[in-house]
Amino acid sequence: MSSSFLWSIGGFFVVLTPIILVHELGHFFAARLSNIRIEEFGFGFPPRAAKLAERNGTVYSLNWIPLGGFVRPAGEDDPTVEGGLASASKRARLFVLFAGAGANFLMAFVVFWIAFMIGMPAVAVSAVTPGTPAEVAGFQAEDIFLEVDGVSAESSGVIADIMRSKAGEPVEVLVARGEGTALLTVIPRTVGEYDSLEEGPIGVGLMAAPDGRRISRGPGESLVESAASMWEIVYLTVSVPSMLINGEISPSEARPVSVVGISQIAGQAAEVSVTNSNLFPILNMVAFISVALGFTNLLPIPALDGGRILFVLIEAVRGRRIEPEREGMVHIVGMLVLLGLMALLIVQDIVNPVF
Repeated sequence: MSSSFLWSIGGFFVVLTPIILVHELGHFFAARLSNIRIEEFGFGFPPRAAKLAERNGTVYSLNWIPLGGFVRPAGEDDPTVEGGLASASKRARLFVLFAGAGANFLMAFVVFWIAFMIGMPAVAVSAVTPGTPAEVAGFQAEDIFLEVDGVSAESSGVIADIMRSKAGEPVEVLVARGEGTALLTVIPRTVGEYDSLEEGPIGVGLMAAPDGRRISRGPGESLVESAASMWEIVYLTVSVPSMLINGEISPSEARPVSVVGISQIAGQAAEVSVTNSNLFPILNMVAFISVALGFTNLLPIPALDGGRILFVLIEAVRGRRIEPEREGMVHIVGMLVLLGLMALLIVQDIVNPVF
């Protein structure tokens, strides 16, 4: 059994399970606040392994499939059930449906905040490719980036963005080397002068600083960075189709992943965190996936929260509810399509792993 498989299993439990559980807890508490009866709150997915307790008419269960949890409100699709979800006011239904994504966004905000206060690993040079601008400039392995063009080198993304934007122009880079520092001047290559699939504009490999150096922030600055990071994830998600059309990213970079692929990504983040004794990579991944899950669930797709929200909004505009049987059929079809797509993505992630 390979170590990557074990890390993927660990990533599944450490990252994905809590995120889904938080999502369902959002629905649960919103329903409670709206006086909507909950028939069952399950830890994990059915089949049921054990009934843990029953309080106020709600069964708390432990289930065999260890993937987060679920909430089963009374009368989810039947408006004739008193105290159920479908019979609640439009405002209450919208509150409950938005609450799952809201809980994910709140979780991501807090996790990002903690992560930025802990600090991300400083970026260092892992290797210098011969015959590249980096070699000409005098870069050496294990140089730690401090500043690039006068900007704090907070991440590999910051470094790469500056190098791409300054292609063909001299860029001053301040690095930590040994016990001192060195100021280097490098001229990044322009697009077409190098294979962007193989290397970057200056020709260095990047890694976490080998001395464990971190770039941390205070509580206030971390709050701002947390909100900015969440917005960046949402904006990037929305921009993917246009970026793909314009050739800014390759189809492999825009590839959707299943729960298997997410576990592989989370496993790698967990491995990096353990290897570098730094919680930032795994916390950053938890927050990223939490935002992505919350945003995806709000898309107006049948069977997802966003699809149900759309039906409530249509009801508000029409002034009357769409027949429950018709709405239920739409959600069933949507669920079947999503399950089919998920099955295909799982096969893809097994045959062609993300890492």
